Amino acid sequence: MKIAALSGLVAIASATSVVKVQVSHFEKRQARVNEINSMPGLTWTAAMQSRFAHEPIGSSKTLCGVKTNWTQDILDAKAAGEMVDFVPTTRVEDIPTDFDSAIAFPTCAKIINDIRDQSNCGCCWAFAGAEAASDRMCIATKGAMNFPLSAQDVCFCGSFAGCDGGQINTPWTHIKFKGVVTGGQYQGSGPFGKGMCQDFSLPHCHHHGPVGKDPYPAEGAPGCPSQKSAKCHKKCDSDSTGKYEKYTFDGNVQTASGETAIQQMIMEGGPVETAFTVYSDFENYAGGIYTHTGGQEAGGHAVKFTGWGVQNGTKYWKVANSWNPYWGEKGYFRIIRGDSAGNGGIENGVTGSAASATWHKGK
Repeated sequence: MKIAALSGLVAIASATSVVKVQVSHFEKRQARVNEINSMPGLTWTAAMQSRFAHEPIGSSKTLCGVKTNWTQDILDAKAAGEMVDFVPTTRVEDIPTDFDSAIAFPTCAKIINDIRDQSNCGCCWAFAGAEAASDRMCIATKGAMNFPLSAQDVCFCGSFAGCDGGQINTPWTHIKFKGVVTGGQYQGSGPFGKGMCQDFSLPHCHHHGPVGKDPYPAEGAPGCPSQKSAKCHKKCDSDSTGKYEKYTFDGNVQTASGETAIQQMIMEGGPVETAFTVYSDFENYAGGIYTHTGGQEAGGHAVKFTGWGVQNGTKYWKVANSWNPYWGEKGYFRIIRGDSAGNGGIENGVTGSAASATWHKGK
């Protein structure tokens, strides 16, 4: 009896301790949200959300899948002859104040606005690459190849790491030298539906930010477990109506850095892949033009530049994320432009196929 009573007291004490820790994390997060929103001149809105409400600040690390220093990776790729510097043909004075790839290339608006979901897997590097490659392929072929290239193929066949992270040059060398099959979102849930070769096999999840109308389970909750890399399959999904055909391109993989050169590269060929350092304040992003306000570093995250603009005198980039269309500003976020301290180095180096690349079946 005494032993049972003692065990019960220990269990109660343990449970109380857990609650105190959870309350502590919640209180810290709420205090941080309040602190951010009270900053004078802030151009974005922070909000509490369920996924991280009771977890330590900085818990977004699992989705920040860009490993090592992406700027150095690009330099290494150039030294190896896998990538060249972008040389613009447009004039600096022709760069508009506002630009949106989906508007500039209306034939390819459907694919450009296809916001995907990387699930609870650190393959942002593969998603941003597959998305930007799909866009640039469509634009280069004037809409003749208007379909998504498979993030499943890029993530699990382009690298042994997969969910454990990668580099922003890897998708492009994989697509150029080995090719990539078609593939959309989990169970055909994206705008292109079912029938392609390899859709992403991991489920939709609610990611950072307020829940809003997001119907998906939070990362770590039932239905959205932490994912390990899937095997590289050399065949289409069982419910696919297509063939196992690879798509690739002839031409250079290019890179650009700095605000102006990146704008020119997007104007000439469409969206590009980039990466930036995520800090814990980004976990609270709900909308507006994000600029770093403080907090610990969570890691490198790959995303897709689609355009830029100016709001109330603040310059920004328009960026497509891979955290589903319910996150942020309908799957997008805006981030301050021309301020490396405020934007996590997002202008340090982008990657993409040349605008003059010739896309075709092959490999």
